[in-house]
Amino acid sequence: MSKRTDRPAGTPADAPRPDTSPDATEAASTVELSRRRLLGTVGAAGAAGLVVGGAGTALGVAAAGESGPHAPKALTTLGSTEVAFRTARARHQAGITTPLQASGHLVAFDLAPGADRKAAAALLRRWSRTAEELMAGRAPHDDTGVALDAGPSSLTVTFGFGHSFFGRTGLTKQRPVQLDPLPDFSNDALDPARSNGDLWIQIGADDALVAFHALRALQKDAAGSARLRWQMNGFNRSPGATAHPMTARNLMGQVDGTNNPKPSDKDFDERIFVGRDAEQPWMRGGSYAVVRRIRMLLDDWEKRSRHEQERVIGRRKDTGAPLTGGSETTPMRLDANGPDGLPVIPANAHARIAAPESNQGAAMLRRPFSFHDGFREDGAPDAGLLFVCWQADPLRAFTQVQRKLDRGDALSPFLRHEASGLFAVPPAAEPGGYVGQPLLEG
Repeated sequence: MSKRTDRPAGTPADAPRPDTSPDATEAASTVELSRRRLLGTVGAAGAAGLVVGGAGTALGVAAAGESGPHAPKALTTLGSTEVAFRTARARHQAGITTPLQASGHLVAFDLAPGADRKAAAALLRRWSRTAEELMAGRAPHDDTGVALDAGPSSLTVTFGFGHSFFGRTGLTKQRPVQLDPLPDFSNDALDPARSNGDLWIQIGADDALVAFHALRALQKDAAGSARLRWQMNGFNRSPGATAHPMTARNLMGQVDGTNNPKPSDKDFDERIFVGRDAEQPWMRGGSYAVVRRIRMLLDDWEKRSRHEQERVIGRRKDTGAPLTGGSETTPMRLDANGPDGLPVIPANAHARIAAPESNQGAAMLRRPFSFHDGFREDGAPDAGLLFVCWQADPLRAFTQVQRKLDRGDALSPFLRHEASGLFAVPPAAEPGGYVGQPLLEG
């Protein structure tokens, strides 16, 4: 794979190079974010470092040599969009507030026997260098050529540390209390082989080959230092697939993520990112990711009428609006009763139980992928949600909400929690450094 330049496809050779200064990058991020919303990409917005890498409209122009209303459209901007691995101003790793991508991989590694803190630091240095190259649309050393013809396609690579990492590297004193194991829940049927891990990577991209390319490159970098523990593959709706911007739907057909915190919320950073007063300095500006593989019992769910499904969720299936009326973003009226005197939104409705109002304000940034891994022996689809949520403190966010759901959520009978993990995700690497450097060299 030849090394790409920073010129968008189709740019004349004598055209001026784009301004890549921090101020220009930040300004471009606002433009790109608006463009992605218009394309229909759904997710928590606000990621610093999004760069418009291509020219043209949302769907580009007709392919060369073809014209007319039925000519194929070139998604030039889709492939050329770049998310910066690091910027002069960004404190957080990419892939947290970055809008949802169409394709993703979640993967965990365990350090190889004999690998120590020094080996872990060398691995994170390699991984950070490779991630930075790939996210810029450049080929790393000894490239496989899988994504030879593609641009960066909004690729993000996010790194985290599991509870076991600290004992294996002699850093137990630096392990945050927020990384203590999650409690057991009554609906858990967890597979230890697909849970936890020393190191965790989240990969997302708007092109499946670009995402796979990153996965293979990082796996190759790990050879001799870390061994694959588990891998999960997911997907979301592709940007531009809907006529207007919409919140994503899950495999149950429900609008999923309406109540997500937004970067414009005044308390967003406080809820999602670790503050400057954190006990462990290396985590300041970082976040905690809870990962759950949740299989959906789709055959059972699809036997329910639309009316039954809506009462289980507490929202309309077509618009995502609460059963108390309005649009998707209309606040739920949890105190509203129907003519029969019963709550319009049932007491055990998922939306009611999971709402911040029902959990002392607890909230987390949900950023999942759907998955379908074929069919089980009984013929049921092995499909559901790769649930990933972000918060400053899992005990006060995920654990608090999940305990409430565990006590009587109407959706729980249709779900099986089959794998779980909790990871400390440090802030973005400093210029010239690597992710986790303050921990590993502090």
